[in-house]
Amino acid sequence: MPKNMPKNPNHTKNRNPTAGCLFSGMGGFCGGFKKAGINTLWANENDEHAARTFRANYPSAEMIEKDVCDLSVNGDKLSPVDILTAGFPCQSFSHAGYKQGFDDERGKLFFQIIRLIKEFGDNKPKILVLENVPHLANGGGGKWLKTIITEIQLAGYWFDKNNCVLLKTDEVSGLPQGRERLFMVAASMDAFFCNDFVFPEAGAKLHPLSDFIKRNKKSPASDYLPPDNRYYKTIAEKIEQSNAKSIYQLRRYYVREYSSKCPTLTANMGGGGHNVPFIKDRWGIRRLSVDECAKLQGFENFHFPGEVASSKRYQQIGNAVSLPVAEQLASACLQFYNSESFCRERRAA
Repeated sequence: MPKNMPKNPNHTKNRNPTAGCLFSGMGGFCGGFKKAGINTLWANENDEHAARTFRANYPSAEMIEKDVCDLSVNGDKLSPVDILTAGFPCQSFSHAGYKQGFDDERGKLFFQIIRLIKEFGDNKPKILVLENVPHLANGGGGKWLKTIITEIQLAGYWFDKNNCVLLKTDEVSGLPQGRERLFMVAASMDAFFCNDFVFPEAGAKLHPLSDFIKRNKKSPASDYLPPDNRYYKTIAEKIEQSNAKSIYQLRRYYVREYSSKCPTLTANMGGGGHNVPFIKDRWGIRRLSVDECAKLQGFENFHFPGEVASSKRYQQIGNAVSLPVAEQLASACLQFYNSESFCRERRAA
C-alpha cells in the first residue's frame, strides 16, 4: 500500500455520502440522489424560477440563489460534501448551437466548478458527477473534452475518457424518451486508489407511451394549436398520412414522427415552434402538457409553485437531468463509495 496514501477521517463504513449541486435547475440530480438515499445539503442556481421550483420540492436542501461566479465556499458557508453534481450550461457545446465551446461565456462557467473544488482545499468532494450534451465529447476537434479532462486531473482527480459515458434515458430507465446525455465521473486521488466507477447499463424495458400521455382528457385551451396557426397545416398533414397515436415534432423544414418514444424534451418547448412535441387527441392537435413532459423525465408527484409560468415549467423540464438516470448514477456512486477502491482506512474498517 502506498505510504503517501492519505487518510479520510470523514469516511465511515455505514454512513451514506452527502451531496452538493451546482447548476441545480429544478432538481433532477437532487431528486434522483434522494431516491437512492443520498441527501443534497446545498444547491446553487441562478435562475429565480428554477430556484423557486427547487425549494418547493426539496425544502431540506439549502438553495443558494445567485450567479455561480459570485458563489464561494467561505462566503456562502458551503458545507463539505462527498459528492458534487453539476449539469453545467450546454448551449455553447450543443451541436444545435454555434459551437463556441469555451469561447462562449456560458461555456466558461465550467471553470467555476474547478474554482470551487479548489476552495474546499483538503475537504474537496470525493466524487464529481457532471452532465452535458453528447457533442461535448468530440466538439472542437476533441479539444473541449481534453480541456475538461486536464482541468479535473489538475484539481486532483482520477479522470480520463474512460470515465465519460453517453447514457440514454430510454435504455437506462425505460422511460419512453429518446434523450442522450454525456455523464462524467471523477474520483479524488486523495480518497481513491483509482477510478473504476461503473456506469449504469442499458437494457431497461421500454414503457409504453400510453402510460405517460393521456389523450382521453382535455388539456387547457392554450395547449391546442388553432387552425390558423402557421404550423397547424404542416403537422395536420403529417398526422393524416401516418399514425394518429404517434408523437410529432416540428423541425425546421419538416415534421418528424415518433411512434414508440418521445423525442428529447428541450428547454425551448414552452416557446412554441421548433422542437415542440405535438399529439392529436379528440379535441385537436396539442403540445404535450407540462405534467406529461414531467413524467417523461421521471418527475412523479412533482410540484410547480403556482407563480412559476407554464413556459418556465417547460424550460425547467427540458433542462433537467432525467430523474431515474440520476437515481441510477447515485446508486452507482454508493457502490463506488463503499468499494475496495476507497483508500486504506476503509479497508481497515
